Amino acid sequence: MTQTALFPSLDILPEPAATVATPRQHGAKLWLPKRVVFTPAALDEPFGQQMLARAQSHGLEVELLKSNRLTGLRGDDVRETYRRAKGTLAVVCAPPGALRLQPTPPSADWQMNLAEGCPAHCQYCYLAGSLSGPPVVKAFANLPRLLENTQSYEQAGRVTSFEVSCYTDVLGIEHLTGSLAECIRYYGQREGTHLRFVSKYDHVAPLLALPHHGRTRARFSLNAEPVVRKLEGGTASVEARLQALRQLALPRERGGGGYPVGVVLAPIMPLPNWQQEYGQLLDRVAAALDFNCDLTVEFITHRFTPGSKNVLLDWYPNTSLDFDEATRAVKRNKFGGTKFVYQPADMRQLKEFFYAEWQARFPKAPVLYWT
Repeated sequence: MTQTALFPSLDILPEPAATVATPRQHGAKLWLPKRVVFTPAALDEPFGQQMLARAQSHGLEVELLKSNRLTGLRGDDVRETYRRAKGTLAVVCAPPGALRLQPTPPSADWQMNLAEGCPAHCQYCYLAGSLSGPPVVKAFANLPRLLENTQSYEQAGRVTSFEVSCYTDVLGIEHLTGSLAECIRYYGQREGTHLRFVSKYDHVAPLLALPHHGRTRARFSLNAEPVVRKLEGGTASVEARLQALRQLALPRERGGGGYPVGVVLAPIMPLPNWQQEYGQLLDRVAAALDFNCDLTVEFITHRFTPGSKNVLLDWYPNTSLDFDEATRAVKRNKFGGTKFVYQPADMRQLKEFFYAEWQARFPKAPVLYWT
């Protein structure tokens, strides 16, 4: 059976069957929002003052709000609201509820958010439907308090992991916040803890000399060239991400950061010629990491909920992404929520391919999970 026959409705990214897309090389541009606002509560925080200095150092005009309520984020229609919100950085204090951490398996033990909202424009965005209101980037000025709070979640006798990338791309906003570096330094001092982050950006130079002491795993979200090119607006190219991954993984004596690293291959899609496209991607990972390093991989297939589908079609009405529920299997969670995933037979073929291809190239690098 041919791959187009196996996935008759999932040929969402038309490429000639015999052609693999030519890799692009560009890094991501620094995100410089059109609007930067600070709440009074954020300015009362010493870390908020540091964020203020960062924004001003990039020549950004800063608006000091009179109250802690964010206003002026909505436009005349959904598209205008999206554009306005995506161009806004709001520095705020995380609400008290942020101190009640949520488990986030299989990625980590706990979710610890240093921000909410992302500057990228990924047409499958997992934040759609997860965060309420316009997709403004909110950075938390009370981060030191949030970090201190995680001590109560540490478990004696085992390593406790904290994921900081659930609701944002931490590298995409790091030049304006300094929050990721703050987290790396903090967990580098705490035995029995492990920090995890993932990014589609490549601005890693400020992270290389930080005292992480092996307690931060730096991961990069990767995908086949056609997916990145058509569906991941505003992000670094695959090549730039691979070079950033290499730089973080290289030992300190070779000019790198000496970090444990990881690949998050997501969202996996059975695009035309998918075996060749993803095989080439894995070859490029192997070429970038041609030395001994602490490496893991996470495999995440494309999925969507009814709510996220509606939001994404509002944001990206001309998307080529396939949202045909009739071709998908329905997966329900314990709360009754519905998620549309690939059919079991399709999922098995994808899983068998990726596990075999990964093992062939990285026999010592464990697969953390498939979902």
